[in-house]
Amino acid sequence: MQFEHETVLLRETIDGLEVNPNGVYVDCTLGGAGHARYILSQLSDRGRLYAFDQDINAINNAQVALKEEYEKGKVVFIHSNFRNLQEELAKHDVRYVDGIYYDLGVSSPQLDQADRGFSYHQEARLDMRMDQSQELSAYEVVNHWTFEQLVKAVYRYGEEKFAKRIVRSIEQTREKHPIESTTELAEIVKYAIPAATRRTGGHPAKRTFQAIRIAVNDELGAIETSLEQALSLLKVEGRLSVISFHSLEDRLVKQLFKQMSTPPETPSNLPLLPEQMQAEYRLINRKPILASDEELEHNNRSRSAKLRIIERLTIKD
Repeated sequence: MQFEHETVLLRETIDGLEVNPNGVYVDCTLGGAGHARYILSQLSDRGRLYAFDQDINAINNAQVALKEEYEKGKVVFIHSNFRNLQEELAKHDVRYVDGIYYDLGVSSPQLDQADRGFSYHQEARLDMRMDQSQELSAYEVVNHWTFEQLVKAVYRYGEEKFAKRIVRSIEQTREKHPIESTTELAEIVKYAIPAATRRTGGHPAKRTFQAIRIAVNDELGAIETSLEQALSLLKVEGRLSVISFHSLEDRLVKQLFKQMSTPPETPSNLPLLPEQMQAEYRLINRKPILASDEELEHNNRSRSAKLRIIERLTIKD
């Protein structure tokens, strides 16, 4: 499969790392390799990029697209979920790095490949697995999860106020026969939502499909686990860049970054904060960096993108 992918917030994400040409960096979401190509252009032959993706198609594509750097050993590809960050890097004797970046969410090539079952626009078997070697797929979630499990997922991960109505319609259908395809599920969701609501806000199945995708891949759990590891892997003055595309991702990143960059409460009469009581990290941008007007004009996917960057100040015992 050929990855045709327009990279979002390319320069802002990588330039925000203040790249050291001889440094060690980690791409947690290789995807179409746009960020990887740009950071590799700034690394010397002594620099290294470790690039993760749980989708073998992304790895195979990047080995071709970045053939020269791959053959030089400048980039190392790791076929694994980024929740295994520390474990996989330890296999390469990497304990600390100069920078890490994430481009969260599903990639455009995955959406564009109909048989992956991510899209409500294209006919396919319900799948939605980013790692196609895992057992749990959208088919199992839609056809075998309980009413309560499905409502919780659709409401929490899709922020869908009609979650109960949608899941009732799913239940009524699956009692007659299994729900096999993306388009069938999209139609069930569409007609479960009141007609007046369907007229605005894009495709009515969008939030439900997002929710099922997040549930299938445990995306929020993986993000939280991985970000905590990423922060501990940074060297002093090392930086972490994270692009998110929906409110649940961004809220998770924002709250974790705020927690890690906030010093503990101290007596108000202290004239100077002792070093051991200072925060271990600092925010590079207090408000998220958004796409420029120029990028918005030619890349619609960047419309919802938010970039947050944090830097490590010290390593505490």
